[in-house]
Amino acid sequence: MNRAFLFLLVIGLSIVTGCDSPRSNPVDTAAKDTAAKDTTAKDKPHSEAKPSAVIDSTELLPTIEWEDAPHHIGEEVFLVGQVANTGKSSGGHQFLNFGRQRSDLTGFIDHHLVDQFPKSPETLYKGKKVKVRGMLYKYRGNPNIRILGPQSIEVLPDDSALSKLATAGPPVVRPIGDTLTVASLNVLNLFDDKDDPYHVDEKTATKLRKDLDLLAQSIHQIDADVLVLQEVENRGCLEIFNRALLADLGYQHVVLTEGNDRRGIDVAMLSRVPVGPVISYRHLRFPDTNGKEMSFSRDLLHARLEPEQGLPIHVLAVHFKSQFGGKKSDAIRTGEAQAVRGVLDDLFATDPQAQMLLCGDFNDTIDSAPLQAILGTGKTKMTSFYADVPKDDRVTYNKEPYRSMIDFIFASPAMAKRYEKGSYDILPGSPAQTGSDHNAVIARFRLK
Repeated sequence: MNRAFLFLLVIGLSIVTGCDSPRSNPVDTAAKDTAAKDTTAKDKPHSEAKPSAVIDSTELLPTIEWEDAPHHIGEEVFLVGQVANTGKSSGGHQFLNFGRQRSDLTGFIDHHLVDQFPKSPETLYKGKKVKVRGMLYKYRGNPNIRILGPQSIEVLPDDSALSKLATAGPPVVRPIGDTLTVASLNVLNLFDDKDDPYHVDEKTATKLRKDLDLLAQSIHQIDADVLVLQEVENRGCLEIFNRALLADLGYQHVVLTEGNDRRGIDVAMLSRVPVGPVISYRHLRFPDTNGKEMSFSRDLLHARLEPEQGLPIHVLAVHFKSQFGGKKSDAIRTGEAQAVRGVLDDLFATDPQAQMLLCGDFNDTIDSAPLQAILGTGKTKMTSFYADVPKDDRVTYNKEPYRSMIDFIFASPAMAKRYEKGSYDILPGSPAQTGSDHNAVIARFRLK
């Protein structure tokens, strides 16, 4: 099943499946009904959609000058440049060379595709300024872009100022100072417009461009060095969002492994800090409080950050089961919490001074049994910084009537010593203001 290559406006999506409410309530039932309707809306052909309500997702692909191709290997891009010369192989493949050196970018056209062009590409495009859409890759160490037919390349006017067409250049590097800012945010269904046949993602609408813009503005305001995310559909969706709307924030490291959620929502991280080993606990089996074997609803994602100064920092990301489902969900969420505590205890056993941060959407409040199990007691007790937040500001799930604080950043004793007093903050918002039904939690830690 292929979805229309559009972002469709779907009325009434303020409550959709997977926007985990902190309590079991009628909203969840309404969400399921809305999600079922979304399937039709998402598969609607272009002609049925209102032009004012859609946006072509190609807008989210960055446009780069050909000289910057080495910085974007492995990415799908729009590329602009002037074809310096052309050639073809004995096998019939044709080449568009954007520079005079062997190490310069080459546009590759497979011999099976040559006849699709109105004229031979080597004569049609020689000396022309062009815009190419394709995936960048390396061949024998040099950058290449595969041109999949005449629909993938456009001839530009001779007087085109190519540098003005570019929306992205070399990756932005944002240096890390003496303080590390960490944040966690549930982004409310960051879903693209492509169907994943292995997940039930068609029940969740594509995130609209206006909401992507709101979300990006919120993330710019947060300006975290390490950003932990929940409800991301897949790595590709996050990478495009990062490249297109967050490029100036310098998140060179995208961390996401596929979790267990049937709908496809995953936990993820964006980081300016170099990332070392990454561990997924999606296969870990453990009992819920009823003794039934289970695994994490999504995942417990563990990344070891390796800042240039200071010791490694272990960042663990969670997104626990929602409270929809009553006692059954409570048992699952408590089981997840106990499993997380077990992982933390294993890390403490290896290194009692380990610098650890546990971040995410816990779908429960600080006084709940699951969170108390995670915090623990004694020398390995995690710190919540809950008291640093004024009582009236303790809201991370921002929709009435269930406004509450269910998103947290917890720190190990060694990491808590580096906490910058009073820095724990919550960025207030709403779906209409920030593109999410959760507010970001933010904290700062000294690296020196």
